[in-house]
Amino acid sequence: MFSFDTPNTPPTTKEDDLCVLRLIRSRRVGPATFYRLIAEHGSVRAALEALPEIARAAGMDSYTPCPEGVAAAELNAGRRAGARLIRWDSADYPAALRDIDGAPPVLWLRGDVKWLTADPVAVIGARNASSLGLRMARSMALGLGEAGHCVVAGLARGIDTAAHNAALDSGTVAVMAGGIDVIYPSENNVLAAQIAERGALLSEQPPGTEPVARHYPMRNRIVSGLSRAVVVIEAAHRSGSLITAKAALDQGREVMAVPGHPMDARAAGCNTLIRDGATLVRSAADVAEALANAPQHAAEQVAQPVPEPAPRRPRMVVVPSGPAPDPAASRNRAAATLARAREGLPSPADLERRILSSLSPSPTEEDTLIRDLGLPAATLTPAILSLELQGRLTRLAGGRLALV
Repeated sequence: MFSFDTPNTPPTTKEDDLCVLRLIRSRRVGPATFYRLIAEHGSVRAALEALPEIARAAGMDSYTPCPEGVAAAELNAGRRAGARLIRWDSADYPAALRDIDGAPPVLWLRGDVKWLTADPVAVIGARNASSLGLRMARSMALGLGEAGHCVVAGLARGIDTAAHNAALDSGTVAVMAGGIDVIYPSENNVLAAQIAERGALLSEQPPGTEPVARHYPMRNRIVSGLSRAVVVIEAAHRSGSLITAKAALDQGREVMAVPGHPMDARAAGCNTLIRDGATLVRSAADVAEALANAPQHAAEQVAQPVPEPAPRRPRMVVVPSGPAPDPAASRNRAAATLARAREGLPSPADLERRILSSLSPSPTEEDTLIRDLGLPAATLTPAILSLELQGRLTRLAGGRLALV
């Protein structure tokens, strides 16, 4: 039993973990909403307590946050899987990953946390890789390991598997799309066990979660977010590897690609990346040279403690000299001021309609939306959060919004 209501008693770490899991696992609360709620309410506990009222204001009378028992069951499942929970406010949370938009509030880890910050470089590519592509992945991963880099990949077939295998002795991190105890593909069960012993397995999903299509782009942003650079070896014109490369660009990471024959469809994505400005690399030495010339990355900096939310300062009230003001007159003036302030502002329902009519399935910058609607951000922000909780819009990386 957890004693949440004990007065003047700081919550234990387990109670803190429970609150964090309850908030991020609550319906329609993703990473962006998670951080926004904490920023607005000052703490995880306060955000969790405010969530039902926020949902009611959005027209969701039956909304309840993630139950305590569900979060406790996740903690127990993680422990049974031999994993540990790393929260975004922990000193063990990698600074480079914390720096990205929509960073996962929680991570499940099996293995040694040191590999998350061991100068990581992602090596990714096609699942149906050619023999030359697999040879390049092994050579690249071996060379990066010898140069002191941890190799990050997604435990997929093909290039990922070859890179993980080659980097077992020097350190590798496998970012999983499903739960920390759900190995996909199943043929990588032995490899995953080896990585857990000699490197690290990582997932933001609850233990026991079977991977589905929407989990892979989420997984990919962690692969790139952990890494100083993303090296792509064989990727079709439309592939998950290109999604990772796009995430890397959005996150300010270096993107590098190994060129391939123009007639090989598996090289189309890499060749396009190079055409569009990615660094052409042929070996780990090329990667090291490119990184030496790149700006310092957050992963190279000493991690700083997560700042606490700034306390709200009381407003200074200037009292004029002279006779004391009439309280009734003051109330009348305040009411008139409030009425004037409300003039021209749409009702909540009308405001939501205007927001939705200004959005489409294609991402729109939130700043652009605010500018187009010509309303104060303080007016629009609650309405956007309301629509997000209703599941009518989604918040994407980089402060962008889109219709669901």
